[in-house]
Amino acid sequence: MHTSNTSMMSHPNTSSAKKSQRLAIILALITCLATLGVTSTNANAEVTTRIAYLAQTVDTGPVLSNILPEPEDAGLRGTELAINDSNTTGKFLKQHFELSAYTSDDSSSLLEHAQQLYKSGIHSFVVNAPADTLRTLSQQLPDDVLIFNAAAKDDNLRQTVCLKNTLHTIPSRAMLADALGQWLKARQLSDLLLITGPTDDDKAYTQAIKRTAKRYGLKIVAEKAWDFDTDLRRTAQREMPLFTQTKEYDVVVVADERGDFGEYVLYNTWYPRPVVGTQGLTPVTWHRVVEQWGAAQLQSRFEKLSGRWMTEKDYAAWAAVRTIAEAATRTNSEDIHTLKQYIASDAFELAGFKGRKLDFRAWNGQLRQPIPLVHPRSLVSQSPQEGFLHPLSELDTLGFDKPESQCNLLADFR
Repeated sequence: MHTSNTSMMSHPNTSSAKKSQRLAIILALITCLATLGVTSTNANAEVTTRIAYLAQTVDTGPVLSNILPEPEDAGLRGTELAINDSNTTGKFLKQHFELSAYTSDDSSSLLEHAQQLYKSGIHSFVVNAPADTLRTLSQQLPDDVLIFNAAAKDDNLRQTVCLKNTLHTIPSRAMLADALGQWLKARQLSDLLLITGPTDDDKAYTQAIKRTAKRYGLKIVAEKAWDFDTDLRRTAQREMPLFTQTKEYDVVVVADERGDFGEYVLYNTWYPRPVVGTQGLTPVTWHRVVEQWGAAQLQSRFEKLSGRWMTEKDYAAWAAVRTIAEAATRTNSEDIHTLKQYIASDAFELAGFKGRKLDFRAWNGQLRQPIPLVHPRSLVSQSPQEGFLHPLSELDTLGFDKPESQCNLLADFR
């Protein structure tokens, strides 16, 4: 009975405590519902991110070979696919992406149009243009923009010419050369015959190869300049063996970005040796034979959209738009300062269908990415090769590492 009385006497206090708990829970629920109401209101407001694609068509002159020409819409179709991909996922998050595209063969017209687009409220630009146009664009547009270089592979843009507000989704020539050099080193193909074409781009490619050779202990046993204006379609079998007759070599490295003669070096060398570089086994940003890591689905969507294969410029432009979309989705914002801060942060990563999450180097704004090594019908390898190590990221074994660059780009983004 004593125990029962004690229980009865403590019951009012217990009941009071439970009422207080219920009241606290109700107040907490009201607060949560109010918060959810605010969030829901914000979520109902669609966030629209506008992106511009600017392309400059450049006449490279007649090509003295049967090489397939680059599609006239290379780059543009990549941005269109990225816009479609971003809107497909964005509609569930009230995110919308719009594209404004402009192409011209006149750099002045391109720059003028870029300024008009900026005044209309567009602050994100994907640029498919030579380095000189890209440099002027970076100088003339205000600071509150974000420019993506999706075409110019010039090494100085990542090393000494530090363009403000500019990120590079296309790899540099140094990255491509290092990807090839690692493969040659791993296969113990160390003695090189280097053949250089007549254009400035060919000479720039050669400089990248020489840097790589020094970096990985490869030896250039002979160097030859191709300065003929010969159509080799009928005479390659007779002329190429004599042209490549020199000290014995393990491999022939060709620097012929336009495709004047490089295709005819294969199987026509004095010594029966593999051909690499701009022809033969080639380091590339992207290629139709890349199908691993979900890339087959990306290739399929692109072919359905454009009716052709995805090129390097298409991929670089696609990666640029997807970078913007990823930042906009994660931050739920189209504010350019917010986007730049997120892209520059450690939280940013891009799913690029290359087997690894991609991000940007803080010093020069270069997109870290593996480099496929391909021939026209097969993926041979992908660099960085196994055994090439780096304290931060193995991807930084390709191209200019932080001590090799004078830039410090992303520090300005934060």
